[in-house]
Amino acid sequence: MEIAVIIAAIVGLGAGASGVTVLAKRRAVSGAQQAEGLVNEAKNKSHDILLEAKDKALKLTEDAAKDEQKRRKDITAIEARIAEREASLDKKLDELDKRSGRLRKEEVEVDSFKNEIRTIRTKQQEKLEKIAGLSKKDASAKLMQMTERDIKNDLVGLINKLQADAVKDAEERAQTILVSAMERMASEVTAEKTVTAVKLIDEEMKGRIIGKEGRNIQALQRETGVDVLVDDTPGMVILSSFDPIRRQVARAALEMLMKDGRIHPARIEEVVAKAQKQIDKEIDQAGEDAVREVGVVGLVPKEMMRLVGELKFRTSYGQNVLKHSTEMAHIAALIAEEVGVDVKTCKVAALLHDVGKALTHKIEGKHHHISAEMARKYGMSDAIVHAIEAHHDDVEATTPEALIIRVVDALSAARPGARNISAENFVERMRELENVANSFDGIEKSYAISAGREVRVIVKPEHVDDLSAIKLARDIATKIESTMQYPGTIKVNVLRETRAVEFAK
Repeated sequence: MEIAVIIAAIVGLGAGASGVTVLAKRRAVSGAQQAEGLVNEAKNKSHDILLEAKDKALKLTEDAAKDEQKRRKDITAIEARIAEREASLDKKLDELDKRSGRLRKEEVEVDSFKNEIRTIRTKQQEKLEKIAGLSKKDASAKLMQMTERDIKNDLVGLINKLQADAVKDAEERAQTILVSAMERMASEVTAEKTVTAVKLIDEEMKGRIIGKEGRNIQALQRETGVDVLVDDTPGMVILSSFDPIRRQVARAALEMLMKDGRIHPARIEEVVAKAQKQIDKEIDQAGEDAVREVGVVGLVPKEMMRLVGELKFRTSYGQNVLKHSTEMAHIAALIAEEVGVDVKTCKVAALLHDVGKALTHKIEGKHHHISAEMARKYGMSDAIVHAIEAHHDDVEATTPEALIIRVVDALSAARPGARNISAENFVERMRELENVANSFDGIEKSYAISAGREVRVIVKPEHVDDLSAIKLARDIATKIESTMQYPGTIKVNVLRETRAVEFAK
């Protein structure tokens, strides 16, 4: 049994070894076949890679050949251009050589000309020195003096320009100040007239005023100093006198007589005295009110205050003189504050500048001279006296206060509408002034300025010399005086200018 088992085991071992051998052989055959397939596949791939590499190498060779051909063409073109440039440079060098030869020849000629010019200049200098009597050193000194003089003239011109610019700026600032003052002091336009006519209650009253054999009217004229005209205007009694105060007294007395109804010489004397007291009181009150309104209480003497009050009944071309003076005082104060001068002096001078108009029928002379004389008489300061007297052009204004009074007088009195002058009449008067100036020979242009207080005349310098300009100004002023009616004074300013213009190019 055990032997059978052993035999079976041996047989099994032999069969297993045979199977293993067969299997190993089969695996060996299969591995050889696989290796051969891999070798064949590798050979195929290497062959493809080789073919591809050959193609790429061939393509690179062709590209290199094309690039080489292109570069050769470029090099050939560059060599051609270089050769052309070399030929051009050779040609230019030849031309330069020829030009250098000509220049050397011309340099020789120029040197010859220079020597000749030096000789001529030396001879000319010797002749000039002989003619002028100056050596070269003296001539240099003379030239230096002329140069210094020209520089001084240039400096003077520069200074004048700077001064003109300063004046221009000052004018602009002055305009601003004046406009500001006028805006802050916008008073009503005054156009009053002195009352010279009294309306009658009825026509029967006219006979009672005349009285038996004219006794009443004669008594009224004797007491008031006023001419009484009864028959000239129906329903009116006209009072005529150069003294505005007397006219006011006569007016007040006549109105009281007509209201009372009792008219006879004794009653007339009584009523005139009463009217005189009434007017005197009004005058004193008007003066005090004006001084208080302006703000100069205690600075104006009582006598001057009385003259100021009398201006209430005085008009100038329809403008009430007292209102004109108070308006001027306010404007002058505003301007004085702006420019930094004495405000009190400007106020007092403006208020008193026209008091002479209350005395022109009593004292001979121009009103501004009379006003200054009264101020001087009653102890006013020199600054106030000068400002009063210089508010018209015949006296030169030397202080800022005087200039301010002159300016505000023009602002208040000469503007259109302040007086009984319509805008049309104002323009017509300005035109008449220019026409009077243009009527003379040698006039180029003329302008009426400063509201008709000045006419500026520009003459042709080739037709009017300096002496003739002076005579022309006098002739124009004389013709204005004889042919025109105007308030105040008119300044005739004749301008003659000669200009020499040249251009440096």
